[in-house]
Amino acid sequence: MMATSDQMILWAVIVSRFLLPLAIPRYPLPAVVACMLLDAADYQIFNWFTSLPIESLEIYQGYDKSLDIYYLSIAYISTLRNWTNPFAFKLDRFLFFYRLAGVALFELTQIRAILLIFPNTFEYFFIAYEAFRMRQDPLKLTRRKLIIIAAFIWIYIKLPQESWIHIIQPNYPNLVKDNPWTILIAAAWFLGIAAFAWWLLREKQPERKVSLAADPIPADFVLRARKRDMIERSGRFFDASLLEKIALVSLLSVIFAQILTGIQSSNIQIAVGVAVLIVINSALSQWLSRRGIGWRSILQEFMVMTAVNFGLIITAHFLLPRYNGSIDLGNTLFFALLLTLIVTIYDWYRQVYLYRFSG
Repeated sequence: MMATSDQMILWAVIVSRFLLPLAIPRYPLPAVVACMLLDAADYQIFNWFTSLPIESLEIYQGYDKSLDIYYLSIAYISTLRNWTNPFAFKLDRFLFFYRLAGVALFELTQIRAILLIFPNTFEYFFIAYEAFRMRQDPLKLTRRKLIIIAAFIWIYIKLPQESWIHIIQPNYPNLVKDNPWTILIAAAWFLGIAAFAWWLLREKQPERKVSLAADPIPADFVLRARKRDMIERSGRFFDASLLEKIALVSLLSVIFAQILTGIQSSNIQIAVGVAVLIVINSALSQWLSRRGIGWRSILQEFMVMTAVNFGLIITAHFLLPRYNGSIDLGNTLFFALLLTLIVTIYDWYRQVYLYRFSG
């Protein structure tokens, strides 16, 4: 039985890791760095301030991995709102889905070498772009320069890092004592990263004001009206947006299902179930929009869709036992909460992306 203070700290960390990524669309660079630091520090927080047996803390280990994927998903979706360089966005989207597919394969197979083949280049590429944006107009990033940035991160930073963490898996307490030469290798590696950062950020656009906040959305863009207008004009339901959303959420669902306990459905059942849920949500949004009822805010859409999805899940919870099925209600509701939030933010920010590049 956990002490009350330990429970409070545990849930304070979980809530912080849930809320902090919501700052990424508005403050991309500091918020992503903060998410990375909190992810790295959470176990130390538990060690210092609680008596929790971290190694056997299954309730958090599942949430920990889920929240990692969650904040990276929010980071990707924020690029729909913020990024003005179309090639950078396409490259970033490839890196994100490539990593997501790799994590899904790893969770299904537990073969650690897969994470070496599918490194998390996306996260550092996101940081590099946002750091450049603070000093210069990102439209100055040419295709050649963007490919060099991605290749450097992939080959020089992530491959050694993923190899070290997932393949070599050193014994850290005696690492330096047994292998003193590792200090020189680490110093040279960090020096190379510093030289790369200097090359990328050495120039500053004189008239550009350095700001931690993202550049504003186009001034003449009214999201609510634009969203309704695009749906009514196109008349299409199964479009690229819906397909990308299904791909995104299906991959996330398979990953979450492997991480969280108590989920007994097969991966195909999960993917199909989530696809049906997304179609229902999208159909409801389109039905409301065609009747002149638009969402007034992200929060309103999130609250309504959460209620709808929770209602569907609770109904399934009571009906499935009649057909020899079951779900873990608590984990499934947590899982649905993350997915609903991701889909809601995606719906809104994709409209900004469409307006910027095809409006």
